[in-house]
Amino acid sequence: MAPLSLQLVNLLAAVLLLIAFAMLSQRRVLSLIRLFAWQGAALAASTIVVAHSMSQPHLYVSAVMTIVLKVLFLPWFLHRLIDRLNVRWDVETLINIPATMLVGIGLAIFAFALATPISEMASTVTRSTLGIALASVLLSFLMMIVRRKAVPQVIGFLAMENGLFFAATSATYGMPLVVEMGVALDVLVGAFVFGIFFFHIRETFDSLDIRHMEKLKQD
Repeated sequence: MAPLSLQLVNLLAAVLLLIAFAMLSQRRVLSLIRLFAWQGAALAASTIVVAHSMSQPHLYVSAVMTIVLKVLFLPWFLHRLIDRLNVRWDVETLINIPATMLVGIGLAIFAFALATPISEMASTVTRSTLGIALASVLLSFLMMIVRRKAVPQVIGFLAMENGLFFAATSATYGMPLVVEMGVALDVLVGAFVFGIFFFHIRETFDSLDIRHMEKLKQD
């Protein structure tokens, strides 16, 4: 990979990590959706750079699928969903934002420490971004844990899938195309299932706060 291309990949990896931290600290659902779309755009751009530099044509298809699914369709679908549910509230967290960010920084340090020996064994030139990919996955998982509402948790799940896809691109120059198409279909179906799930929660509890579901365990 040419030095310029490698620098571009590293830059886009840093953008992905910054967006993951921004999503972790965000209080508005609409802003979370916009950040998710930007994360998808950065992921697609990184995939295109790797495809061009390493002559991997199937990654172009992956980039197009990412743009269509994660930059265009899913943000539009989530916007329509929150409009139908009439939810514009602030995001509630189990712990306050400063404490969440401190935990996130700790997870990022742990991810880099964990990825270092793996990166040294890897043969791909993009192995230096593996730590960032793992940090993005852990930050997205943290966002799922600390949110009280169902919609931000689903956005965290989708962002975690972005991190996993970026890790696959960095470590192996992408998965086989049939696997990537299968994953994209799973994400698409999952989005529709989550949408139906949201409506059922809203109809049952008149709220999307997951704390209300704990009543089912008590009963």
